[in-house]
Amino acid sequence: MAFTQLESIYRDWNEKINLISRKDIHNFNAHHLLHALAISKIFNFHVGAQILDLGTGGGLPGIPLAIRYPEVNFTLIDGKRKKIMVVQDIIERLGLKNATAQHIRAEEIKSKFDFVVCRAVASLEKIYGWSERIIKEEQMHAIPNGLICLKGGNIKEELEALPRDAYYEVFPLANFFDMPYYEEKYVIYTQL
Repeated sequence: MAFTQLESIYRDWNEKINLISRKDIHNFNAHHLLHALAISKIFNFHVGAQILDLGTGGGLPGIPLAIRYPEVNFTLIDGKRKKIMVVQDIIERLGLKNATAQHIRAEEIKSKFDFVVCRAVASLEKIYGWSERIIKEEQMHAIPNGLICLKGGNIKEELEALPRDAYYEVFPLANFFDMPYYEEKYVIYTQL
């Protein structure tokens, strides 16, 4: 039920605060909701997992993932107070009990998480650096804890900038979605 409410809530907020490009809001489901949920095509989070959405912006991918995984805990953070206020409102309107939003920068976070997820935040190298110290050592998933990024375009340079010993996997979203938008979109998993 919450998925059906998302587009109208985002359209309503987008008229007041630019969460999604005004030119692309009419593609909310195909370009934003589906893109956020692409993570769930590759990874299945276990009950009780702690996930951080770093630089959540308007709540993507954290809010759709919190709807998809009601037994998983999501913390959505961003350095922009007005965006976090919007995300808090969306969480409340949807009645999501497994998601919280905080106005805090990645460098200030004290908690530890199983995975960090993000979409269109910064270079992979920067996100990797911010995430290293906040990943839990204890494992509860088949894959080791780490970073899961939604990326687009030419990712070669970003991958080459990761530390030499970094283990990563790249999942082209064109393998899952037959739409031109996803031709150069990827989920990148990096073990931390």
